[in-house]
Amino acid sequence: MHIPHIRRREALGLAAGATALACLPVHAQAWPSKPVRLVVPFAPGGSSEIVARATAAELTKSLGQSVYVDNKPGGSGNVAMSEVARAEDQHTLILGHIGTLAVNPFIYDKLPYDPAKDFRPISLLAKVPSLYLVHPDLPAKDLREFVALAKKSPGKLNYGSAGNGSAGHLAFEYLKMASNTFVVHVPYRGTGPQLTNLIAGRLDAASVGASAVLQFIRAGRLRCIATGTPQRIPQLPDVPTVAEQGFPGFEMTQWYGLLAPAGLPQAAADRLAAAAARAVKEPAALERFNADAALAVGSTPAEFGAFIGREQQRWKAVIARAKIKPD
Repeated sequence: MHIPHIRRREALGLAAGATALACLPVHAQAWPSKPVRLVVPFAPGGSSEIVARATAAELTKSLGQSVYVDNKPGGSGNVAMSEVARAEDQHTLILGHIGTLAVNPFIYDKLPYDPAKDFRPISLLAKVPSLYLVHPDLPAKDLREFVALAKKSPGKLNYGSAGNGSAGHLAFEYLKMASNTFVVHVPYRGTGPQLTNLIAGRLDAASVGASAVLQFIRAGRLRCIATGTPQRIPQLPDVPTVAEQGFPGFEMTQWYGLLAPAGLPQAAADRLAAAAARAVKEPAALERFNADAALAVGSTPAEFGAFIGREQQRWKAVIARAKIKPD
């Protein structure tokens, strides 16, 4: 078949263009072009699992590719953060956390990743309320009474945590700094052993994420004397916040956000950020969050980046004052 000269050139040009497009690296084509791995730097279970899986399910619907959760615990989150920081496939993300982004940089002498340079903030997904708890036998019905008790006998009261540098450790040290009290820290290897001793009365107090303790509060086995949220939470409407009880501006919540390696192209990051901000507000995600007392946020990359910066400054001061070191 004879092809006119002009049409032959057009055909050759189209063929060359198609070949060039096929040879382009993955990140230059439409993103995502394959399943996306969302790494969670903690063991399965708990709030991180709820937030990650609820978000991944909604992202799968909006991005047109499967988004699956991959738990990779170890080293206070440092193992997973280091791996994802160096990922080059453009389809690996990570669930950022108060610990890996705002605490670890100030308690470890050397980190295997740089929170600012190695990652691109995508969206702040959710906050989980930190609750301040006491054993029911302790003569403190609310935070004011607890603070008065601690001031009356400095060092007599104790509190437990899931370990040095854990969210519960930070939460209580922050309260001690705000209230100018001295309460002895008793670190445990995880939330489970800590709660066992608090319920048994071998500890006086603790700060724990809401999802782990709501059942014990409702059963009367623990008393919640304050929430760390700016407003009261629906699950405990009669419990006032720390701020309401004499400490204006106080906020203590665990938080989770979506991060990508710094090399993710801008167009892909923009699409992902918009999808993530919508994902946490979808009815199915909200239902899962509410069951865990998690508060959906959804933010822009700029808002999340600024939030991380503020959190780093806040916890840097608390860590320095309490001289917190990793286990």
